[in-house]
Amino acid sequence: MSGHGLAADVAEVTETPDSAGSLARMLTVLDLFTEQKPVWSTADLIDALEASRSTGYRYIKTLHDAGLLTTVRNGYYSLGPRIIEMDLQIRQTDSLLLASHGVLEDLVKNVGHSALLLTAFRDSVLCIGECRAPLSPANRFSRGQRRPMFQGAGSKVMLAHLPHYRLKAIYPRHLEEIERAGLGTTWSEFRKTLGEIKKDGYLLTRGEFNPGVYGVAAPILTDQKTALGSVGVAWDEHVREINVEQAIQAVKKAATTISERLAENQNHL
Repeated sequence: MSGHGLAADVAEVTETPDSAGSLARMLTVLDLFTEQKPVWSTADLIDALEASRSTGYRYIKTLHDAGLLTTVRNGYYSLGPRIIEMDLQIRQTDSLLLASHGVLEDLVKNVGHSALLLTAFRDSVLCIGECRAPLSPANRFSRGQRRPMFQGAGSKVMLAHLPHYRLKAIYPRHLEEIERAGLGTTWSEFRKTLGEIKKDGYLLTRGEFNPGVYGVAAPILTDQKTALGSVGVAWDEHVREINVEQAIQAVKKAATTISERLAENQNHL
């Protein structure tokens, strides 16, 4: 699609180098596009940014020229094709994804339920890989979706293995969420709870996102024993019986395999 309409609008806008703050603000434009609202008008984008018209037009034009936005129709935009291209590059080069090849598939075969690969993103977790079991519900957590850092087996087991300095930064920002998640009402309780998860080397949860749905996850670790991500499986207690201990051991083995592959690949760099 063409961006000619926008080009005419910005013809008289004087381009100036962006400061770091301006660049960060421009990139927040991308956060506005959601599944609920995938298309935005120029006017609505500028209003949401609370920016001047000239600044708003400049941001939109820059993102459009970079392929991060595309024209849906005159004056309306959606996320652009460059993002799809970048996603392909990530799928082909991301070390965590590459180290998980075959592992998630083996988990599904061994446990009989869908497997997920997660990593930390800001103060949340992001699904970056999945292998679906046959007849798995379509609304389950999938690649590209984020969840809170304080709910679910895959999130909490990763949280327990984050470096101390990251936990110190996370805790004051999320006091209420941490308390609601049952992770502690003080810093010392929070650390104690995470220490217990860390000692076990896995976490089993039930019903934290969907009633009757179990999840078990184990951390993917660096040589320093800090988390790069987590791997796990989930199942509905009403679907069929499952050997929980077998699932736990399979998940722990999967996490160990991915961790070892990552360490081996790092040694070859």
